[in-house]
Amino acid sequence: MEVKVTHLDQVKFAIQSRSHSIICDQPAENGGTDSGMTPPEFLLASLGSCAAFYAVQYLRTRNLDDRSVEVSVTAEKLKQPARIGNFKIHVTCPIALTEEQEQGVMRSVHHCLVHNTLLNLPEIEIKLAVGEPALNQG
Repeated sequence: MEVKVTHLDQVKFAIQSRSHSIICDQPAENGGTDSGMTPPEFLLASLGSCAAFYAVQYLRTRNLDDRSVEVSVTAEKLKQPARIGNFKIHVTCPIALTEEQEQGVMRSVHHCLVHNTLLNLPEIEIKLAVGEPALNQG
């Protein structure tokens, strides 16, 4: 997996992955134009959409109605160091489920790739290239 982030102007960035592109920006109070989600909002969106995918997959494989599954994710800004924490995932299912099916949906959501990544600290390597030409320029 790879994404490429390109600075557009001010605090606005284009993010490209495969053939998809999205804009990341900041609200006006942070010097942006609010033309896209912030990086922390993308993190919550990633977690929520992953959880929704797993919930829908559980329902779909059991031939249950999955058309109106909704997931909301909240988190708090924490300090020392600055980070996001205390994530809460709320899954809304469109139909009544048995207790066994409810537990199945919960187990499925717990298998979400993003959820498991956040629970198991990944190694993150940061490199700085100074004075190198930009990628993909002829």
